Amino acid sequence: MRPDQSLRMKGCLRYIVGAMLLMSFGGTKPTGEFPQAQISNGIVQARLYLPDDKEGYYRGTRFDWSGVMPALEYNGHTYFGQWVPKYSPTLHDAIMGPVEDFYPVGYDDAKTGEVFLKIGIGMVVKPEEAKYFFANSYQLANAGEWKVKKKSDQVEFVHRLEDKDYAYEYRKTVELVKGKPEMILSHRLKNTGKKNLSSAVYNHNFFVMDNQPIGPDFVVTFPFTPSGDAETTRTYGHLEGNQIIYAKALGDNGHLQFKSLQGYGDSGKDYDIRIENHKTGAAVRITCDKPLTQLAFWSAPKTICPEPFIQVDVKPGDTFAWKIKYQFYTCDITSD
Repeated sequence: MRPDQSLRMKGCLRYIVGAMLLMSFGGTKPTGEFPQAQISNGIVQARLYLPDDKEGYYRGTRFDWSGVMPALEYNGHTYFGQWVPKYSPTLHDAIMGPVEDFYPVGYDDAKTGEVFLKIGIGMVVKPEEAKYFFANSYQLANAGEWKVKKKSDQVEFVHRLEDKDYAYEYRKTVELVKGKPEMILSHRLKNTGKKNLSSAVYNHNFFVMDNQPIGPDFVVTFPFTPSGDAETTRTYGHLEGNQIIYAKALGDNGHLQFKSLQGYGDSGKDYDIRIENHKTGAAVRITCDKPLTQLAFWSAPKTICPEPFIQVDVKPGDTFAWKIKYQFYTCDITSD
């Protein structure tokens, strides 16, 4: 068997095992029953779950419903998959892939029982609470309308929402670039309502690379020297130069988190993050055509997550667009 055939076979096996695991956890129904799409450019293959307010895999009120990705494979390596031990369609973080979270719009102006906006989800009801909390499950009052257009190498999602004060057309395309080991998330947000759409949005990047435990085999690299203190047990890792270095595996309940990393500038060149696993060789580079406005980092035993933010401000009648690029590659294997 040629080396490239061996790599493809290993990748297929990982893909199948990941799907079997996903079928078994949390008592959810088999993956084949969720609305989904498969895409490929002959180099990268991916599977996406599609938004559906009745049958969709994810129906929570935290993350944008488009672009949920339970699997992506390149060159025998897998990049996304199951990481949560429990599942419910409305659980805030029962989700996979390079998914995005828009901060709420109109929350402070809404009274208890009134609605506020979560872009990519819809209008949700404000309960009696002291402040917004991302992990809370909010009642969905207006889910808008989703349209999905599938092609062999891309999926386009269009979410249209009309409400009393807020309305928009949100268009997001997940595309595998022809002839390259690249994926691009293209976004266009058109404000068709009466009020400004002002929000911060970040991609949580729930990487599950080759199903490897998060620990010293992983290195995260930035184009600048970040500063900031770990918000959880510091013995798990630290900043060293322009990298995040793990001292030991996170174990069953360990986390390494930096809520606010500093040191980036005001140009898009600092939105440039690399994750490498030096045991398997799986690696990815993440870039964007907009500057960072905030940078966090979070990791759990099975997932590693740089969380880069950009600012979104769209006046009525205006459109705001941005792109995030993922370049998949292999790095040197240095671990035993």
